[in-house]
Amino acid sequence: MPRQQLLDDIGRKTGKASEDGSDVVVALDRGLAILDRLARGGGATLSEVSRDTKIPVSTTFRLLSTMRKRGFVEFSESAQGWFVGTQAFSVGNAYLSRINVVEVAHPFMRELMERSGETVNLAIENNGEVVFICQVEANNPVRVHFKSGSRAPMHASGIGKVLLAHMPDEFVKNLIARRGLEAMTEHTITSPEQLFAELRRIRDNGWALDDEERFVSMRCIAAPIFDPIGNVVAGVSISGLATRLTPRELDRYRDLVLEASRKIVKAIDDKSHE
Repeated sequence: MPRQQLLDDIGRKTGKASEDGSDVVVALDRGLAILDRLARGGGATLSEVSRDTKIPVSTTFRLLSTMRKRGFVEFSESAQGWFVGTQAFSVGNAYLSRINVVEVAHPFMRELMERSGETVNLAIENNGEVVFICQVEANNPVRVHFKSGSRAPMHASGIGKVLLAHMPDEFVKNLIARRGLEAMTEHTITSPEQLFAELRRIRDNGWALDDEERFVSMRCIAAPIFDPIGNVVAGVSISGLATRLTPRELDRYRDLVLEASRKIVKAIDDKSHE
């Protein structure tokens, strides 16, 4: 029996298909195609996923149900649609495990600290919280200090809000349901409607402001960091006293943070091609 015919026969019996001489697990390939469709479209109905992936509706539903059990997709009763799940974000963040984000970002963080005169932070999302993974402290006698590994609520953090702004609405809704919107100060956003409006502004503007929302008298300006395929994986920010990060100075600080973010993203992209 010719090799190609043998491979095709094995594929039919084991759930594998042969394409261009390579073995492909059909169910896995289809599941990844569905996940890719949800990631690109920001969610979809069952019929839309089936149509766009050319996978039968019944098969699509079984694959979605399987991935739902693993947390890779979520179903919204209100929207009657399927969305990328939190586990997919966890796996996606692992993409950068071969790239030391702190090592790549650190020289640009130091440059930002020197140009702004304020403390610079690098943080990621983990289990619905902001986790600070690196900080370059300013020389100011009164400055912000976050110990590496310390956590903060996402809705009351500049980096947290900038990360949430680039995540699916279902992720944000689930986070609110799971953790709530605790008032840290009188300026903290505690309304889901207000939070979603804020996240829309952040997406439009490209940066976020923590305006005394976690600590009174402290402000933070944050920008997102994306991986080479466009997923938000971290955030960079400057933080300092509200008397220094005044409304009059926000534009200058914003531009510095956005410039640092762009440099870090480019460095990560260059590193991924090495």
